[in-house]
Amino acid sequence: MELFQYPYMQRALVGALVIGLAAPALGIYLVQRRLALIGDGVGHMALTGVGAGLLLNRSPVLVAVIVASLGAITVELVRARGRTSGDLALALLFYGGIAGGVMLVGLSDSTSTSLNAYLFGSLSTITPTDLTTIAVLGAAILVTMLALRPALFAICHDEEYARVSGLPVQALNLLLAVATAVTVTIAMRAVGVLLISALMVVPVAAAQQVTRGFRSTMTAAMALGLFAAGSGVYVAANADTAPGASVVLMAIAAFAVVALGGAGWRRLRRRRVITADVPAVEPHEVVLSRS
Repeated sequence: MELFQYPYMQRALVGALVIGLAAPALGIYLVQRRLALIGDGVGHMALTGVGAGLLLNRSPVLVAVIVASLGAITVELVRARGRTSGDLALALLFYGGIAGGVMLVGLSDSTSTSLNAYLFGSLSTITPTDLTTIAVLGAAILVTMLALRPALFAICHDEEYARVSGLPVQALNLLLAVATAVTVTIAMRAVGVLLISALMVVPVAAAQQVTRGFRSTMTAAMALGLFAAGSGVYVAANADTAPGASVVLMAIAAFAVVALGGAGWRRLRRRRVITADVPAVEPHEVVLSRS
């Protein structure tokens, strides 16, 4: 715990906790819509923004927010109105984003170390300005996901019914796309663009093992995201490992524990129900057959 006496580790922990709380709050909607991998596609597009920011000597995070948001909106519009299917649009985002990012970073004066910091995360390099950006945008994402939960759940559960009910489906879909881009971008320094999708999906998948309602699943997923972020930073600080990988591995470990515990609990309950339904047989009621 001595490491957390240093300001840079305190900033790392706070930034990771904010992302660990906001990412599952958004991820539950993506999982509900079967868009669990969109975070990877948007992350690749954000990498292009990072390269553009480094090349133009501008803030890579802010440029990445703009580029990733435009990319996510484009994919949503193509999916909704164009002839290209959603998975093909995501594939284009994957390949175009990573290629553009690598090319722009190569054209800039930055080294491969700078690129790795955004690919895999670098919590120790978070500045006070970065932390402010993460905190403000993370809080905005969290408040939006909670405040619009009924409407967002409606479009994720049944988009046609939501449209008939009078909800602005297109606007809400675009809001989810932009929220995904912002979440991926602010998480680059903590988890990395290659791993942020896991933090949006794995806590939700773990919570689904033991919860039934949407609200309880969302709450449990956010709690698991906090645990994964906090414990991952602690492991990374003490074991000198990559922070993004440590956070994701802790999330996967939590999923394994919750899944095994949930399966054991359901089996125990099933056994109790079966035992309760079987009537007890008194000794004097046993009739022995005689040959």
